[in-house]
Amino acid sequence: MDTIASLFSFITTPVSWVIVQFHKVYGALFGADSGWAWGLSIVSLVILIRICLIPLFVKQIKATRAMQTLQPEMKKIQERYKNDRQRQSEEMMKLYKETGTNPLSSCLPILAQSPFFFALYHVLNSIASNDTVGVINERLLESAQKAHIVGAPLAVKFTDSSSKVEALGSSLTDVRIVTAVMIILMSLSQFYTQRQLMTKNVDTTVKTPFMQQQKMLMYIFPIMFAVFGINFPVGVLVYWLTTNLWTMGQQMYVIHNNPTPGSKAQAAYLERLHKHVTHHGKVRRRSERAIVKTIVAKGRDRNEYERKFINGLSKAGLAAQPDGSVVKSEAVAVAETEDGTPVGATPRRQQPKRQTKAQRQAAKAAAEAEAKTSLTKSETPEDAKPAGGAKPAGGAKKAGSSGRSKAQSGQRKGPQRPKSPSKK
Repeated sequence: MDTIASLFSFITTPVSWVIVQFHKVYGALFGADSGWAWGLSIVSLVILIRICLIPLFVKQIKATRAMQTLQPEMKKIQERYKNDRQRQSEEMMKLYKETGTNPLSSCLPILAQSPFFFALYHVLNSIASNDTVGVINERLLESAQKAHIVGAPLAVKFTDSSSKVEALGSSLTDVRIVTAVMIILMSLSQFYTQRQLMTKNVDTTVKTPFMQQQKMLMYIFPIMFAVFGINFPVGVLVYWLTTNLWTMGQQMYVIHNNPTPGSKAQAAYLERLHKHVTHHGKVRRRSERAIVKTIVAKGRDRNEYERKFINGLSKAGLAAQPDGSVVKSEAVAVAETEDGTPVGATPRRQQPKRQTKAQRQAAKAAAEAEAKTSLTKSETPEDAKPAGGAKPAGGAKKAGSSGRSKAQSGQRKGPQRPKSPSKK
C-alpha cells in the first residue's frame, strides 16, 4: 500500500493543504489538538471531493442504465459468436459506438476518487511514522499525533503493535475496538448500498448476466473492505466510512427521485406522482415534467408501470402532453363556475346492475305467467259468455275448440288475433 500511495505523491501536497485549512476552522472551535478538529477535517475533505464528483456520478448513472439496456443485445452477440472471440469483441465495440455507451463510465467516480484516497493514506502514514508531508510541518505533525477519535489515534491501524500504539498515547484494546467497529460499519454500509441498488433500482423485466454480476459484487465488496480495512489507519477508515455514507445517501436520493425504468422504485415513484398530479391537477416540478415527457415519448414502448400511470391519469380525466405537462382531458372537460362546480354537465349514464342466475330465472317465469294469463283472458272474454249459463251451440263449440287447438300447437304464444268471418 505504501508503494501505491507513493505513486500518488503528486497530489499529496494539495490534499494536505485542504486538510490544514479545514483544521484551522475546526481547531478554533474544538481545539487544535482535538480529535474532532482533525476528524472533521477529513470528513470535510470527503464532502468537498464528492461534491466535485457529482457530474461524474451523473455520468455513472447514465452509463449504468445504458449498459442494462444493452444487455439483451450483448447476450445475442455472445451467443452468435461464442466460438470467435475476436469477432465478438469487434461486434461489442461496434455496439458501444452505435449507442454511445462506454463501459468504463460506470467506474469514473471510483477512478477519480482513488488518487485522493491514496494521497490521504500517504499523509496519515507519514504522521504515524513521525515524518512531515506536504504542508504539514513539525508543529502540525505533533498536533495530529495527539489527536484521538474515541480513544484511537488517527494514524494507527488494527494490526499495529502495542508499543507503537502506546507511543501515540493510547491502548491496543481501544484501538482494536474502534477500528473493528469502523470496519464493520464500513462493510455494512457498502453492502446496504449495493443491495439497495439491486432490490429497488434494477429493471426486473430484463434477466441478464449483468444482474448476476451485480449480485456477486454485493457480497464481494464488503468482504474486500473488511480484509483491507485492518491495514487502514483510523483516519483512512473515517474517510472511507464517510464516502460510503455519502454514496448511500446520494443513491437513495436518485432512487427516490429518478429511478431506473422498469424497476420497483419506478413503480413506487409513479404511484406517488399519480397521487400528486390528480390532487393538484398539474405537474409542479421540472424533474417530474421531464419524466412525464419521457413516458409520453415512448408511446407503445412503455413498460407496465408507465402504462398504468397513463391509464390512471385518463381515468381521473387528465391527459399527459408531449411537453410533460398534464391537462384536463377533452372527453370530460366541462364548464365550471367560480366555486369549481360543473355547469351543464350531462348526467353520466348508469349501467344496469348485473342480475344473478336465480333473478333472471324468476323474471322469466313471471313473464311466462303473465303471458298465459293474458292469453286466457283473450280466449274467454266476460261479455262472450251466454246468459244463464247456457252452453254455446255445437258450431260455436267446434270453432272454439279448433281455435284452442291451434293455440296449443305452439305456433304463437300470447293472445291471438280474431279471425275474419268466412264468406259464404
